[in-house]
Amino acid sequence: MTIKVGDKLPEATFMTPTADGPQAITTDQIFKGKKVVLFALPGAFTPTCSARHLPGFKEKAAEFKAKGVDTIACLSVNDAFVMGAWAKDQGVTDEVLMLADGNGDFTRAVGLEMDGSKFGMGSRSQRYALIAEDGVVKELNVEQGEFRVSSAEFVLGQL
Repeated sequence: MTIKVGDKLPEATFMTPTADGPQAITTDQIFKGKKVVLFALPGAFTPTCSARHLPGFKEKAAEFKAKGVDTIACLSVNDAFVMGAWAKDQGVTDEVLMLADGNGDFTRAVGLEMDGSKFGMGSRSQRYALIAEDGVVKELNVEQGEFRVSSAEFVLGQL
């Protein structure tokens, strides 16, 4: 079942790339007592994700912070090494918290997985964005084709 507005995000542990190597980070550490924008995408280094999705949130990070967002997080069913290399390639430093949901546990728990097998990608995350306050979903935008409702511009309009 897909998560919906008003639901509490499930407990999960992600890996995040750091200068000291991949580090574990829990949903409590990310969301507890904070306003968080989480956007998820099918894969690091994929065309729309690299050309528009991640760059939009990186470029508008200050606007999100000005609207009271504590953390902007990017989630993908990739490993922390790939997420770290992608962050470096995209020039992302601390504007966006890169989250590797390597086994897809969180993605499955929120019911937003997709089958990318026909592209040789296996099980991945759908493209979506959500706004959470203290771990509770306030807005949820799941793409239904064209890249629009999970964009930085669209989410900014919801804050």
